[in-house]
Amino acid sequence: MKRLFGWMPAITAMVQGPWGGKNDGPGGDGQKGSDGGPRNPWTQPGKPGGSGQKGPSAIEELLRRGRESFGQGGGGRDGGFGGMPPRGAGKALWPVAIGIILILWLLLTSVHRIGPQERGVVTFVGKYSRTLSPGISLTLPAPFEAVTTVDVEEIRAIDIGSVSAESENLVLTGDQNIIDLAYSVRWNIRNPELYLFQLSDPDDTVREVAESAMRAVLASVSLDDALGAGRTTIEQQVEQRMQEILDGYKSGIRIQGVAIKQADPPTAVNDAFKEVSAAQQTAQTYLNEARAAAQQVTAKAQGEAAAFDKVYEQYRLAPDVTRRRMYYETMEGVLSNVDKTIVEGSNVTPYLPLPELKRRAQATPAPEASSTEGQ
Repeated sequence: MKRLFGWMPAITAMVQGPWGGKNDGPGGDGQKGSDGGPRNPWTQPGKPGGSGQKGPSAIEELLRRGRESFGQGGGGRDGGFGGMPPRGAGKALWPVAIGIILILWLLLTSVHRIGPQERGVVTFVGKYSRTLSPGISLTLPAPFEAVTTVDVEEIRAIDIGSVSAESENLVLTGDQNIIDLAYSVRWNIRNPELYLFQLSDPDDTVREVAESAMRAVLASVSLDDALGAGRTTIEQQVEQRMQEILDGYKSGIRIQGVAIKQADPPTAVNDAFKEVSAAQQTAQTYLNEARAAAQQVTAKAQGEAAAFDKVYEQYRLAPDVTRRRMYYETMEGVLSNVDKTIVEGSNVTPYLPLPELKRRAQATPAPEASSTEGQ
């Protein structure tokens, strides 16, 4: 309020003008003096016609009030700049205010705190100067030097293609087949100054480089490799090719990895492709079963061969004993399931077919028992 009232005299004088207000002067019309003629703008207000003792004119009074309002000529009504309170001995506080503003400007534009995962790129009048490490750093105040903070540890990701059925990202393989591919690329900033000044749009650049590298790699592989068997190899080759291209651009970007999320045939042939895949899986199952049976037979044969080798070693040490044992074992295996009669040479006894009689005795009661049950 004091500042506003300090400006009021100057504002009033400017509104009234050098001829005074509407009711100034003896004529009361603000237009004519006491003698009926136009009022003299150079006379002191309140003294008509300039008769008697002359004082300062209206313009001089206006200039004096303006100087007082700005704290000139020994101070205004309140003794300060625009009505500000004096600073002692009649001095204004506006120099102190300007000094505080300058100090704040220096502190805010010259002292910079860089985080552990950040780097500060300094430009001098728009040109690259240096890169600040983590910590507290000092620079020239703005607008001479400016600092741009860049997070070099953040892992950024770009998704290319969609796993939904709304859109397709069709890619041609080396055997002239088409697949719907969806994958993501992870990257971060390796060189902040190159990242800021070499690329106008880093996200679009990484996306375009990823698409170019992926199509180039898939053009050299088959459909079966792209659908599953060679995904890891494809991802590694795409990552390597992308890094080579971005290094050629001097982009300051490091590729952290490429991950294939989806590799399917186009929607129009998806059903037929599933049937072919099912048939291939069935054929692969039969092949696996055949290989397993072959492995079992081979293992059994190898075991028998190993057993024969052991018998042969014993036969070489004692041929007679081994020959006799092999004969007994062979005859036991042959005669164990057949009817046989042993006749001694010296005492011949009548042959009595006991096994045959025993079998007949066991087979005869069976029909009798069934007829009894029917009665």
